[in-house]
Amino acid sequence: MNNIFLMPSKILSGIGAINQLEPHVRNKGDKALIVSDNIMTKIGNVERVSNILDKCGISYEVYDEVNSEPTDVVVEKGVAVFQQTNCKFIIALGGGSPIDAAKAIGFMSVSSGKINDYMGEVINTEIPYLVAIPTTAGTGSEVTQFTIITDTENNVKMLLKGPALMPKLAVVDPEFTVTTPPAVTVATGIDALTHAIEAYTSKRAQPLSDVFALSAIKRIYDNLNVVFKNGQNMQARYEMSLGALEAGIAFNNSSVTIVHGMSRPIGAIFHVPHGVSNAILLAKCLEYAIAGHVTRFAEIAKTIGIYKETMSELEAAQKLVSVIEQFCKTLQVPTLEELKINRDEFYRNLDKMAEDALESGSPANALRNFNKDEIIEIYIKLWE
Repeated sequence: MNNIFLMPSKILSGIGAINQLEPHVRNKGDKALIVSDNIMTKIGNVERVSNILDKCGISYEVYDEVNSEPTDVVVEKGVAVFQQTNCKFIIALGGGSPIDAAKAIGFMSVSSGKINDYMGEVINTEIPYLVAIPTTAGTGSEVTQFTIITDTENNVKMLLKGPALMPKLAVVDPEFTVTTPPAVTVATGIDALTHAIEAYTSKRAQPLSDVFALSAIKRIYDNLNVVFKNGQNMQARYEMSLGALEAGIAFNNSSVTIVHGMSRPIGAIFHVPHGVSNAILLAKCLEYAIAGHVTRFAEIAKTIGIYKETMSELEAAQKLVSVIEQFCKTLQVPTLEELKINRDEFYRNLDKMAEDALESGSPANALRNFNKDEIIEIYIKLWE
């Protein structure tokens, strides 16, 4: 079988990597649009980037209104700012939301109609030069060809994809992640862990994606609890940043599966942050998924050091499920009830959520075939 493997043209990584940005943006245009959120502006991270642009003699406009998961409305406003202020390239600074928004803004700045018109299409239109600077260790959006934008009219999270959406430069500097609060550190970290596990257990997995996926799983499993307890541990923050990067590269060349498919409807309908809904679903989905390919899940158990020679592959896979469940509890992942979600309303939306999950296409990538009834069953188990 032949495989294509995609990565950004360049990745700058390491503590203080942001200080190497200058030569990479000098010839990209005379004005940049910095896409971020207002917290990044308040704590000075936007200024760290704008100072570098000042040194280059590059002017800039700041669009820092991506304060939650991006919507079609947020994208439309960003496109207007980009075009009306004559920006030439884009720098995305923040978690997955600003980076996803920046991809969509870049695409729509050179496209007609509305972003909702492009749901499900492969994006090949060349977008303005895009630099992605993640401030969380989670989504891996800095190295992927995907963006998720909420269609506010239909209350659906749209997945857009295509090599053209991949940032040309990723700057992975763990110094930007130190200010991430513990709860956000956990949510984004488990999002990355989910990316890696799903990439490794997808029908679309390939040898190179496997290498990145297993490495990411180990880094994240070994370091997430460390940074949860001590966010100032720079080495652990660096390991988490690398893990999220590796997980992004893995699923960018493989795919996500059942967890992400089921997570998006929870986020769209109940406005639960993406990483949190993934964390809530992870163990329950794995419990069902292991039947698809026990060997692969057993290999993950070996990678994180919970396998014993006396175990069968099935026992190792089952041990993985129980360890991940306890891992999430240790990291204080909230339940749906703790998030104040109304159970009756949740049940009323079961059909829609299951249908939307299947329509996303992600569950079809799992090694086990999931039907609508099974997906509903998993959603119900979240209340146990």
